[in-house]
Formats: sequence, structure tokens, C-alpha cells
Amino acid sequence: MKYISYTTLLTALLLFSSSVSAWKKPDSEYFETLPKFWGVLYSSGGETLYCGQPFGKRRGRNINAEHVFPMAWVTNSLKCGKRKQCRKNSPRFNTIEADMHNIFPALSKVNQQRSAFAFAELPGEPGKGKCDFEVNRKKRLVEPRPAVRGDIARAMFYMSKQYNLKLFDRQKKLLLRWHRQDPPSAEERRRNDIIQKLQGKRNPFIDTPGKAKLLFGSKW
Repeated sequence: MKYISYTTLLTALLLFSSSVSAWKKPDSEYFETLPKFWGVLYSSGGETLYCGQPFGKRRGRNINAEHVFPMAWVTNSLKCGKRKQCRKNSPRFNTIEADMHNIFPALSKVNQQRSAFAFAELPGEPGKGKCDFEVNRKKRLVEPRPAVRGDIARAMFYMSKQYNLKLFDRQKKLLLRWHRQDPPSAEERRRNDIIQKLQGKRNPFIDTPGKAKLLFGSKW
């Protein structure tokens, strides 16, 4: 019988540990959030944000997680590099990226179309087809369907307030109008309650929509 020396065994274990560490994603906080997002927040299914397409427990690969407040805006604000770099060197970025108040189900194709474009009301007719989502690539603007404009506004307000992320005045004024036109729905309140249980934070713009300006204080 052939015996393995202690040194050989220890070396093998260290090499295995190193390989596991190298394989493990440095951005674990966001990826650890996703099972809770899909498995708890949307355990019975739901509908996509921009298109209102329903999905069940098995949502399919064509639906993924969309950050309403773009992560590209966050990386620019934190000056931590590209997204993968920020995941490695910025604990603050990891916390922001994993916040479920800013994450919604979206069709992958529409998520890509949205990119990091700002929200706007674009001239012309509503989007054709099954999804009322308009894109102006030249101006880097997108217009979501009216039914979720308030949801979007309150998610954007929350991120700006919670993490001191800048919203330009033109964008903020448009979102305030959307916030007033589309009050919090039962679905928003359901999300707010569950997210509080999962991560300990509520969106106050959903709880007290009439105090949006007061919540921003002098920054408004």
C-alpha cells in the first residue's frame, strides 16, 4: 500500500483551496441575492417590469434581473472602475448592486435595449407590438409603459436617497411627475414588505408617497 506524506497532502489541499477561491465569483453578494429575489420575492411568478409579460415559477432564460437605477451610473459615481472591477474593490458597490428595491424582472432583450439610458417621454405613438417600450438610441433615452412609471420613479428615488447617488434635475422632475401620476400599487407594497424582511430596508417613497420632496430635503 502506497502512503501519501503529510507535506504532499497539505500541498494538494492548498492547491485545491486556491483553485476553489479562483473559481468563486468575487461578486458573491449580488449573486447570493438572486436566489432570494427569484425564490422568495417571485416564488409564485409575476410579470416583467417593462412589458408586463407574465411568468410562472419557471420563468425561462428570456427573463432576467434588471437594475432600474443603472449600475453604469453607480460605477461612474463611485469611480471604482468597470462593473467587474467594482465588484472586486468596492464593498459599497456590492451593497448597492444587491439591493432588491432596485431589481425587477425584465425580458432579457428589453433589458439590453434599455442599457443605461435615461428615462424620458418620447414623441410619437406608443410602442408597437406586445411591449410598450420605446427606445431612442441616438439620444440614449427610453420610455416605459405608463402603468409602471411610478414604480420606476420610486425605485430611482430610493437609490438616490439611500446611497447618495445623483439624479440630474431634468430626470428628477420627470420622475416626480410619474410618481404623482402613478401611485404605489398593491404589487409595490407587497415587494416592499418582503424586501424589508429579506434585507432590512424599506422604500419610504412607497410608504409615504405624498412626502417625496420632504424625503429628499434640501437636496431636491
